[in-house]
Amino acid sequence: MVGWSLRSRVLRSAREAGAEAVAVAYHDYETRTEWSYNGDAWFHAASTMKVPVLIALYAAMAEGRLQPESRVHVRNRFLSVAGGEPFRIEASRDANSEVHARIGRTMRVRELARHMIVTSSNLATNVLVDLIGLEEIRRMLKELGLEDGIQVHRGVEDERAFQQGISNRVTAHGLLRALRLIEERAALPPEASEDMLEILHAQEFNSGIPAGLPENSRVAHKTGEISTVAHDAGLIYLPERQPYVLVILTSWERERGGRQDTIARISQAVHDELTEVDDD
Repeated sequence: MVGWSLRSRVLRSAREAGAEAVAVAYHDYETRTEWSYNGDAWFHAASTMKVPVLIALYAAMAEGRLQPESRVHVRNRFLSVAGGEPFRIEASRDANSEVHARIGRTMRVRELARHMIVTSSNLATNVLVDLIGLEEIRRMLKELGLEDGIQVHRGVEDERAFQQGISNRVTAHGLLRALRLIEERAALPPEASEDMLEILHAQEFNSGIPAGLPENSRVAHKTGEISTVAHDAGLIYLPERQPYVLVILTSWERERGGRQDTIARISQAVHDELTEVDDD
């Protein structure tokens, strides 16, 4: 039965690597089928929360409240949602140094959006979260029907909030719906979706979903990893077929290895399942 063999491969890959939990969901535009395992389970979002921030940013631009070329002051001082205590993004903990080098100067909105996704810059993310506003991000998620699977409560590196149990959370189904909105060009103007896809295609961290695919694949995706979770969520484009959306969420003991290899193995399993269906 379609799905049972995939479920077995997913669970075997997670078990052999020592993952504590796994969730997988896909939507295939070629066969018009969906499948998930643990799709409604909540996980710490890590940097996958940057996808809904990107969507909210482009929604604000579509409404005319921002422009892609608008210049924003880059600062490194933010207020915790837990009590308003100031905090900063440590350069040593960020994946991108270019945005830190621009502190005290300005950057264009689209530049910040690109760094937020492509190099997963935490500083760029918090600048944009403050620019849009948390309430506005949550309003947009509700308006787009994403609030049941994506919760954005704070920016990144807000340690005081984290200690009080305030974290961003996602489900596999939630991220799947978010990426479908982008691919289907339905929620926002088509040019906004095209721009978001171009940014997601430029992702520089490719040891997860892309590593489990043939070399001729194209992937528009966003990763997320902290000490206890590792995720990848994206759109996969293979030659001579419609794309599919794939979300893989995993949780781990701290410092446990094999995370990206596990995501790659699950990605390969989903690819095999769908291309075998194509061949039947």
